[in-house]
Amino acid sequence: MTGMTDEPPVVVVAVEIAEPELADRLTALLADVPGLRLAAPGEPADAALVVRGEPGPGPDVVLTPRERDVLALIAEGASNKAIARRLAISVHTVKFHIASLLDKLDAEGRAEAVAQGARLGAIRL
Repeated sequence: MTGMTDEPPVVVVAVEIAEPELADRLTALLADVPGLRLAAPGEPADAALVVRGEPGPGPDVVLTPRERDVLALIAEGASNKAIARRLAISVHTVKFHIASLLDKLDAEGRAEAVAQGARLGAIRL
């Protein structure tokens, strides 16, 4: 035998995020993922999660209560049709709210809108 083990390979991940709160939350989530280990500062890594302090929506972004409702349901993974049913509005109105959210949060998609909304404290994940 030449030192082979039955242990699965471990992927070393470096986390480089300028926003301390987001970095702490992400680090806590990744700490329990089997087969993954967070790299120590300066340690070579197999992969890196890097979020620079890119300009995003400012803290002055104001979401309406309905936009917050829609954003929270998007975060839960609800479809437009499911959101419409839950909020007793039309699918067209849901699409309107989503377009407004994407614009206000400077997001290119639903996942990015959720991330931006969470960063701003508009929703809790």
